[in-house]
Amino acid sequence: MACISFSSETGNNSGNQMRPHYKPNHIPDPNYVRILDTTLRDGEQSPGAAMTPHQKLNIARQLAKLGVDVIEAGFPCSSKDDFAAVKMIAQEVGSNVDDDGYVPVIAGVARCNEKDIEIVWEAVKGAKRPRISTFIATSEIHMKHKLKKTKEEVLDIACRMVMFARSLGCDDVQFVPEDAARSEKEFLYEILGEVIKAGATTIDIPDTVGIAMPWEFGKLIADIKTNTHGIENVVIVTHCHNDLGLAVANTIMVVMALKCSGLDVFDGLYTTINTEHILNTSKMVEEYTNMHLQPHKALVGANAFIHESGIHQVRWMLKHKATYEIILSESIGLERSNEIGIVLGKFSGRQGLMKRLEELGYRLKNNEVDTIFWKFKAVADKKKRVTDADLRELMSNELTQVESIWKLGDIQVTCGTLSLSTATIRLNNIVDGSTHVACSVGSGSIYSVFKAVNLIVKLAHIYCAISLEYEDTYLLAEEKVQPTFSGIGAGTDVVVSSIAAYIEALNKMLDSKKYFLYNNVY
Repeated sequence: MACISFSSETGNNSGNQMRPHYKPNHIPDPNYVRILDTTLRDGEQSPGAAMTPHQKLNIARQLAKLGVDVIEAGFPCSSKDDFAAVKMIAQEVGSNVDDDGYVPVIAGVARCNEKDIEIVWEAVKGAKRPRISTFIATSEIHMKHKLKKTKEEVLDIACRMVMFARSLGCDDVQFVPEDAARSEKEFLYEILGEVIKAGATTIDIPDTVGIAMPWEFGKLIADIKTNTHGIENVVIVTHCHNDLGLAVANTIMVVMALKCSGLDVFDGLYTTINTEHILNTSKMVEEYTNMHLQPHKALVGANAFIHESGIHQVRWMLKHKATYEIILSESIGLERSNEIGIVLGKFSGRQGLMKRLEELGYRLKNNEVDTIFWKFKAVADKKKRVTDADLRELMSNELTQVESIWKLGDIQVTCGTLSLSTATIRLNNIVDGSTHVACSVGSGSIYSVFKAVNLIVKLAHIYCAISLEYEDTYLLAEEKVQPTFSGIGAGTDVVVSSIAAYIEALNKMLDSKKYFLYNNVY
């Protein structure tokens, strides 16, 4: 979770893309956007997302690799563990200055009371750049029903607590008017002006309940800049919530949006985030919180850089990646198993299939393309995704063309908690048109089906990878060989697809045996 910080100044020069010198209440380059990450504080408040102190330390280390400007490390007064986590982060991550002079600000969050603020200071003061962030609600509904205080009382508390935080020796104090988006604007301008006088260096404007529309939130920030006395002397932070799904829209998903369009769309705004660490950081948070991302999550979801549509595969893959990808997967630290990031499915086209087969080492003649493509489509219609293993089996079956003898008719399997399963199967002999039925009992449904097939065909040994061997060996080129044959069956029912694969392997075996007999190999 990220918040963004803007200097109250404006400018349109592109800057030199270097991180400007850190000053609590001022960003020297007006185009630079500070990134405040609140995963360890606000993110951890999500139900079920609690982390251990050492997990939080690991995430903080990763956030430093990202180059986050401010790490909101936690709420130290909430528990002993959170205090310990914030203190460890401040002493290690917050004290590790790199060769370029970068070290993240380490912030702890406190309510507007002296005890909370003292605890935060004790936790963060070991950092090179410590920050105390203190908050109090400013909306009418919160002041009346939660705080049970008047505007005048809230204003007094806010100013006294900012001054108290500064008196402890902290020169970086952030003030947060909780529920700012629903606060009366005139009161908001007043309290912000007064806490700036009291020594606040950063003003964090939150949409605590995620109610603001993007144009409303943008106007709120603009109005604060226009109407708040002393606002030019502080840095403004925006902090949005996702109750209506608008947090990203309200913060413009800033890091990658600025990376893609900063110079053109945002008049040169930029960050110095090392985006190559985005994916690893996301995966670490996902692992520690056990909160799994939806596959289509932008940038870091499992499907973010995977393409199935045939037209996407053709235009992008064969001509230029940028046709359908606005950023390189490598820019967020994703290394794909194949360069083009293709996954094949029922929407894939011929060229997508051909490209992947070429990558797997297969070269098809023109007259083979249609045959393979329609066999591929038959598999794809039964499976959500066609894997490389499926393609290899498909090509193996095609390259060893056989005359089929047996075809699956019907199958019925009975299984349960008993150790044995019963299978009944009907096979049709394509050569003579006869039908054969057999029943068998085995340890497991698939094994019982295979045994039933063998009662009819009476030829092969059974192996779990659906690899068949002759019972006999043959002398070939002065060597005894025992050929193996494989088959593939696609479908959602594991028993039906397994038996289809088994019969296909049998047909290959029978065709091969006919070859051996015709050529007097024995």
